[in-house]
Amino acid sequence: MTPGKSFFTSEEIRPLAARSDAWGYWLIAHCWGVIILALALFAYMPNVLTFFLAVILIGSRQLGLAILMHETAHAALFKTKAINEFVGEWLCGRPLLADMKEYRSYHLKHHRYTQTENDPDLVLSAPFPTTKASMKRKLIRDITGQTGYRQRSQQIMFAFKMAGEVEEEPSTEELAQAFAGSALGRAAIANAVLFVAMWAFGAWWWWFAFWALPLLTWYQLVLRIRNIAEHGVVEKSDDPLRNVRTTKAGPLMRLILAPYYVNYHLEHHLLMHVPCHRLPKLHALMLERGHQDKMQIGQSYWQVMRLAASKGTIAPSA
Repeated sequence: MTPGKSFFTSEEIRPLAARSDAWGYWLIAHCWGVIILALALFAYMPNVLTFFLAVILIGSRQLGLAILMHETAHAALFKTKAINEFVGEWLCGRPLLADMKEYRSYHLKHHRYTQTENDPDLVLSAPFPTTKASMKRKLIRDITGQTGYRQRSQQIMFAFKMAGEVEEEPSTEELAQAFAGSALGRAAIANAVLFVAMWAFGAWWWWFAFWALPLLTWYQLVLRIRNIAEHGVVEKSDDPLRNVRTTKAGPLMRLILAPYYVNYHLEHHLLMHVPCHRLPKLHALMLERGHQDKMQIGQSYWQVMRLAASKGTIAPSA
């Protein structure tokens, strides 16, 4: 599960993989800080523009929390194990109704079997490329909350052992795939705290408007785009430079779509225990050593999405 050892020595990997509690605290503070600032902006200037800006920013930071939970699943966010586990569960996963430990179990299987028949994430990348019409329908379902409502309804049904009431019962692995968990007790506690805090500093409806709404809409949209960019329309092989993609992202994309270095996904698969803030350095080292032409590198998220929706057309290169 560490294909990067074919490109780097143990002496080179060791400093790249070093954890830092200070970096962990900074990333968590930044993520929740953006959420608080988005709410503060709306409270200071309540209007339609600041409302939708808050939904977008908070939805993107909800993805940020999922990404940081992913870091804790790899024991890479904090050097101190106890802090890593606590933060991953309570400050990252539970507010999203996610279970970090269930996610860890499923996700390590994805690393072991990337883009092979045993990859639990293959179902996410297999439909691509698709047609423009199909892609449009998927994105509309995401942004209008249809995808989020269906997933969360199944999650709640599963938690109360009533999944037979929905058409397709999700497995714990499928829930982890969607950053969701099968047990909701602790998630309910985390969201109750959020509800009270938002009511105390804003209004009773803030949790519904600025947490549930982003989670059902913008979060679902950017989660899908992230999934497509990482493994959509890549080789189904064991080549670590071809079965996963890194996508270039500017400041705007990092703000609303690809927070916390998530776009460096190829490098993450090479050395999955390297903390996210060191992935740009790992990327630069790969380029310096002449691997660029062999690597799957998307020039932008727009380009990758066009590629993923190119079925029946002449596909652009990526």
